[in-house]
Amino acid sequence: MSIPHLSTALRGPLLDLESRIISAMPDIEHWLRKKWRDHTVPFYCSVDLRNSGFKLAPVDTNLFPGGFNNLNPDFTPLCIQAMMSAIEKICPDAHSLLLIPENHTRNTFYLQNIATLQNIMQQAGLNVRIGTLLSEISVATKLNLPNGQSITLEPVIRKNGQLGVQGFEPCAVLLNNDLSTGVPPVLQNLNQIVIPPLHAGWSTRRKSRHFAAYNQIAEEFSALLGIDPWLINPFFTACGQINFRDKQGEDCVAKAINQILDAIREKYQQYGIKEDPFVIVKADSGTYGMGIMTVKDGSDIYNLNRKQRNKMAVVKEGLPVSNVLVQEGVYTFENINQAVAEPVVYMIDRYVVGGFYRVHTGRGVDENLNAPGMYFVPLAFETTCLEPDTNQPNSIPNRFYAYGVVARLALLAAALELEQDYSKISEALPA
Repeated sequence: MSIPHLSTALRGPLLDLESRIISAMPDIEHWLRKKWRDHTVPFYCSVDLRNSGFKLAPVDTNLFPGGFNNLNPDFTPLCIQAMMSAIEKICPDAHSLLLIPENHTRNTFYLQNIATLQNIMQQAGLNVRIGTLLSEISVATKLNLPNGQSITLEPVIRKNGQLGVQGFEPCAVLLNNDLSTGVPPVLQNLNQIVIPPLHAGWSTRRKSRHFAAYNQIAEEFSALLGIDPWLINPFFTACGQINFRDKQGEDCVAKAINQILDAIREKYQQYGIKEDPFVIVKADSGTYGMGIMTVKDGSDIYNLNRKQRNKMAVVKEGLPVSNVLVQEGVYTFENINQAVAEPVVYMIDRYVVGGFYRVHTGRGVDENLNAPGMYFVPLAFETTCLEPDTNQPNSIPNRFYAYGVVARLALLAAALELEQDYSKISEALPA
């Protein structure tokens, strides 16, 4: 299996962290197995990681992953096996499933993701049809894709509280639509299993709630390994009642930025890290890399120009930003062919099924890479290491095992997040 040339700036603590993860593998896997018994695992998930050489942490968790076409095709059998496990838990007698995608009929990369996802499920023994929520599609419509694949979008039909398409009554509905604009009436109050649950959509979900749940997981996991939780957990807080265009809520954001920066400086001093700390301000809900900026001082918020304010004011579908996550910036010192890169880990059920590097030649080590101009390098992420070598923690299998562990911590946090009452988890948000 080909693995791209990867350069990582390794610095002391991460070497120790990876060594601890490798040496504690039996304890980690036992701990995770117990957690999976106690919590309902999300159907699928992708996690963006950042490896700064001194810290390895998740910075975003997506419960409607849209990049299955970027995975290494050599790991398709693992995807199929994991898919079988996921389906058996939800619909033991499942033979048919309706897949609901985003309304991106012009985004061929996204449609290739849908084609790949449909193929995985079909090879797992399911009859899969694709139902669209687009009102302009009134008959089955075949779309040919640049890679030679094709998909057929069919208008959804609701009957007796169940969703399907013409001549097709599925056991369950699988959403690959993140519901950013809300839950459409056709999906509400169904007498049918919907996965992920509707409250996992961005119209309800908040990144700050996810990281509040991750705080709990990181603390427990770090106690298991005897490490500083900060090594796997970015500081964060949240601000509401924001309107960047009208300069509303700026004081909260500026104060939060400076508080996070002060906390980072203390950690950098503790570990002898010479880099300048930075903070990421991003919309507290939503995807597609919109509504994100890098900040190195709270006063920067007051000095945004009109273009910057407009960029921060809206996200996907033109939705206004009223709540933001203020998160510790984690450098990525990984690069592929001298382009900045960050790993994205994909999971189906509780299994790591692969991933890719998001690469951007025009972005820096302290910037968001999920932006126009990015490209992807598929890569297999090892879920086991047959011969772990704690003397070589920067070896490829060890590094990818560590990535898989941290990604599964974020997956577990997502499980906890979806189970907990939002009012209770909000109490765990840092002040």
